[in-house]
Amino acid sequence: MDARFNMFENEFAMKFFKRFANVGMVLQQSPLPKSTQELVSLRASQINGCGWCIDTHAKEAVAAGESAVRLSLVAAWRESTVFTEAEQAALALAEEGTRLADAYQGVSDETWAQVRKHYDDDQVAALVALVALINAANRLAVILHQKGGSYEVGTLAAAFG
Repeated sequence: MDARFNMFENEFAMKFFKRFANVGMVLQQSPLPKSTQELVSLRASQINGCGWCIDTHAKEAVAAGESAVRLSLVAAWRESTVFTEAEQAALALAEEGTRLADAYQGVSDETWAQVRKHYDDDQVAALVALVALINAANRLAVILHQKGGSYEVGTLAAAFG
């Protein structure tokens, strides 16, 4: 199925996306490690079934030096040995922050304690904002039927930079 609507060819949509991309640029400049940002974005996108975002963040992660082994284990991070405790905390936050409807309390106190143990205030702020932003991006792409497979590294940065 083709995409339902090309947001990149609509004047109003481009105004929105430029501002949306500006938020993403702020996050990229945050002290949250780039690898953590890509892992979190990839995991939320997997949960939400967003092929376009999975494609984008897997390729951006590889370009940033992420290994194929770690990328292939993101969906099963609890059952692997390749992620640090800090990354595990971030991935748990990504999952719980994405699956809000599945738990009446949202993010658990245990996960929050692990996040606070491993990240400073600026990194926590970036991590929370990232989970919110990637979920919004996933919803946009899924609603519009944006398909994965054609993303080229750097495309988003070039389009909105």
